[in-house]
Amino acid sequence: MKDIGYHLLAVFTIAIWGVTFVNTKVLLQHGLQPMEIFLLRFIVAYLCIWTISPKRVRSLSWKDEALFLLLGALGGTVYFVAENTAIGITYVNNVSFIVCTAPLITTLLAILFMKSVKATAALILGSVVALVGVGVVIYNGHFVLRLNPLGDMLCLVAAFSWAIYSLLIKNVSSRYEATFITRKVFFYGILTVLPLFAFKPWHFPMTHLFQPAVWMNLLFLSIVASFLCFLWWNVAVKKIGAISTSNYVYLNPITTMVASAMFLQEPMTLMAYTGSALILMGVFIANRNVKEHTFQQ
Repeated sequence: MKDIGYHLLAVFTIAIWGVTFVNTKVLLQHGLQPMEIFLLRFIVAYLCIWTISPKRVRSLSWKDEALFLLLGALGGTVYFVAENTAIGITYVNNVSFIVCTAPLITTLLAILFMKSVKATAALILGSVVALVGVGVVIYNGHFVLRLNPLGDMLCLVAAFSWAIYSLLIKNVSSRYEATFITRKVFFYGILTVLPLFAFKPWHFPMTHLFQPAVWMNLLFLSIVASFLCFLWWNVAVKKIGAISTSNYVYLNPITTMVASAMFLQEPMTLMAYTGSALILMGVFIANRNVKEHTFQQ
């Protein structure tokens, strides 16, 4: 396989991101709010990226700067606040399974808004199978586990946000280094989340940050899952393309299932297994014949 190293980098990144659902759940259980978790991890990640990023402050144009603002809001604030909030009110497996539809949503949005992308029988079939799987997982969470369906809707918001982010990232990946792109995403992610604290002020005691379970999970989310993984992901997108890279998101639930079973003792019902299998089958069918060049503008 050409560029196999970058494919393996994408797989490794997804494996780490699959574990982060568990890290976030632990932090929520210790009293941190979703916005607080996001702000702390992105501040630390931003400080880390400055050590290796080009010291140029502005992008090449105000249009690009506006695009970076949108990328930071979608790939940062909207995605993580929605996902972190969902993790607090539903099982991490539910979150992982529904968010993993992001590549499928990416393809569907491309069909709607990009003339070069055409619907195929495989795409339609895969979409139906995956959406049925999402419905089964949501049904499992609402009726069997008796959870608030708001969590499942927030997962879908996160998936749509990441899908749009994935489509837009190609507009800048050819003009800027991965480190510069990652730094801009972190900066605007921090900037766009700050106004939300006017509606839900910070309440977590700063002294509690020194609790081992808190600072260890925060450092993992900040340095490994944000600083390193965002950088690796942007490098993979630049080298092997958005489609090939996004396909590995399908592996996310596997890591999450193992991690949540090991550290959170979360149960998996037969319906949850069935729903997750349908989602994975659907996104595989829908995307296996999609060509990388169809997403180029």
